[in-house]
Amino acid sequence: MISSKNFYLNFKKLTSSVGKFVKLPLIPRIKCLISFHQNRHRLLDWYTQLLSRSRTQTIVVHRLGAPRIVVIANPENVEYILKTNFVNFPKGRPFTDLLGDFLGLGIFNVDGEKWIIQRKLASHEFSAKSLREFVVKVLEGEVETRLIPILQNAAENDAILDMQEVLKRFGFDTICKVALGTDPFCLDLSRPAPPLAVAFDSASEKSAMRGVAPVSAVWRSKRALNVGSEKDLKDAVDIVHGCVDEIIRAKTEEIKNGSGGGDLLSRFLEAGMDGEMVRDMVISFLMAGRDTTSAALTWLFWLFTGHREIEKQVLKEITSCQISKEKLAFQDLKEMNFIKACLCECMRLYPPVAWDSKHAASDDVLPDGTPVYRGDRVTYFPYGMGRMEELWGEDRFEFKPERWFHEDGFLKSVSPFKFPVFQAGPRVCLGKEMAFIQMKYVVASVLSRFEFLPVRQDKPIFVPLLTAHMAGGFPVRVRPRVQ
Repeated sequence: MISSKNFYLNFKKLTSSVGKFVKLPLIPRIKCLISFHQNRHRLLDWYTQLLSRSRTQTIVVHRLGAPRIVVIANPENVEYILKTNFVNFPKGRPFTDLLGDFLGLGIFNVDGEKWIIQRKLASHEFSAKSLREFVVKVLEGEVETRLIPILQNAAENDAILDMQEVLKRFGFDTICKVALGTDPFCLDLSRPAPPLAVAFDSASEKSAMRGVAPVSAVWRSKRALNVGSEKDLKDAVDIVHGCVDEIIRAKTEEIKNGSGGGDLLSRFLEAGMDGEMVRDMVISFLMAGRDTTSAALTWLFWLFTGHREIEKQVLKEITSCQISKEKLAFQDLKEMNFIKACLCECMRLYPPVAWDSKHAASDDVLPDGTPVYRGDRVTYFPYGMGRMEELWGEDRFEFKPERWFHEDGFLKSVSPFKFPVFQAGPRVCLGKEMAFIQMKYVVASVLSRFEFLPVRQDKPIFVPLLTAHMAGGFPVRVRPRVQ
């Protein structure tokens, strides 16, 4: 995130590179600062507007006393930093410092050899058929014994539910079972939120706050003094680490006694991982799988409330897949292509992670001619990319799942550099297929039984933190589906 206190936009840079960028007015820097201040509450859309006016969908942001930020919504540039010259664009120290206290040496917060080791191990486990079957089994239990009863109770009592909160709790239960082999009972609304879930929320929020500090010295000073938000972060991280360490100790004893499970933690321990690395690794997977799927599902259910004809098409697909079957199997979920198209279209418009950054290890030049200097932050921007007319056409702001199909009815294979919601290249999300399976399972199980009626009629506000969410939640009334 960028603060008006120490950032300014140098629009001259947008007119450089021999006319490759749109000819924007040469606004004095003070006017740029004023413009930034005026748009600080809508940076996503403001950046999107600037990018859409650039011939190459690239802008350069200059910060007072800090390296530049190069923001890209150009698939060729995205492919270059995520794949072609991957080694020159690591996450970098500025990024890993932000999440270092929380995620430590986990796979999503390291570069180089530490990343390679964890990636190889995780890649092997995520490709295992046994893990896919384990995930479906977890989903079946969580949906049928917790999620559906909550929705049924709300329908019977005409209660208002915040579906964002319900799905968030569902996501935390599910990822804890899959990653740790433990049940936090977060979706049991009769219980108080478990300490691990509360601390995880706090640690995520406070880590995100580091990114919006005017300069890094602000949060670093607070950390050194152990005051304010940094004290809260340290306390939350201590709880998260303590809870996960205890789970690891218990799981290690289970494995010694021959009773390990199919969860990721058991698999990592059985592969010989131990110590802080295995703790940090599973915490990284908790972070990655906790709010991303729930965020996508929240926005998709909201979109369905305004597109009932599309919802009917989804119901038709669910019915065709469930004929003469009591429950959904992995193969059924794989064949739900229209639901997958709906999910992709939803994440195009409302990506769970609105932007992500790398840091140049050495001077470079992007494919569109933009110079990049050592230490520059290069940010690829899924939110803005989903709104580029050059990529998606004049109807880019519309929710149209059919854009993901060929005329013959087969799903299109869209370049991950055009649609980088799951990253791309060597760091492409290992849990991508698992995420689709989870989201399809929830959509099919819920929509076949219930209809949501939004309490608010205004368009929700998209808020980008570590994971994007819907401001104010998604309050709904639940109605049984009329068969």
